[in-house]
Amino acid sequence: MASGSRSESRIVALHTSLPIVWRESGAISDLLDGGQAPHWVLAALREEGKVVPLDTLAGARGLQALPRNSLLVLAQPRALSPQDNVALDDWVRQGGHVLLFADPMLTGHSDYALGDPRRPQDIALLSPILGHWGLELRFDEDQQGGKSAVAWRGRQVPVNLHGAWNATSGACALEAKALIARCTVGSGSVLAVADAAVLEDSAESADSDAAGALATLLKAASAPGSAAFSRKFGMAWDRLFSSVDLVGMAARGADPPRVRARKVA
Repeated sequence: MASGSRSESRIVALHTSLPIVWRESGAISDLLDGGQAPHWVLAALREEGKVVPLDTLAGARGLQALPRNSLLVLAQPRALSPQDNVALDDWVRQGGHVLLFADPMLTGHSDYALGDPRRPQDIALLSPILGHWGLELRFDEDQQGGKSAVAWRGRQVPVNLHGAWNATSGACALEAKALIARCTVGSGSVLAVADAAVLEDSAESADSDAAGALATLLKAASAPGSAAFSRKFGMAWDRLFSSVDLVGMAARGADPPRVRARKVA
């Protein structure tokens, strides 16, 4: 009963370009008639709390309106605006917790053609905020495509043309052959996955390694105490970079996404 009360009172905010809340459809009538089965990931998120979809991260009050015990899931989001970057960074540094899926080469099927604005984001475009947190996303262009898995915390995390993290600061620790990174950001934390194949929709996903891996990722992202670095170190890092203005960075023209060829061990 206690866990149920906790789930009911907790908010899981979701910001994504993937068809998790709204399924892909050629007609609005298909979405409104309720005939489509819900995405299995949506059901998994609802196990963790009340799911609140976010169209933007920079509302009138930014992300500050989210309760402190909320979990923000960023699942292959579209490129963030300067205001989104600032709102996100402020919220995390004040104690927020993020589970991020950033895929350098999205492999999930889409009914929409390349260039269609309804199509999920094919390549993660998050360099400004990732660099600010001490991460760089890399991609080995020579790797073989096809589904495989990477072991992490007793789970097999499904991957397909995955990326790898490079930690550009001591505030981030890499795990699972650099597929996963945990960063201390001020008083908050970020658990980042360099792939989104675990979120793909298929008849087998809900009963496969994907479901178990997602459940473990959600729990880990909600447990800041397991971060590799102390809050003291995180606050020192925060002070060091507190003068960096993300809005100014984006206004000057942020660097292109640092997704480049590199052999992943």
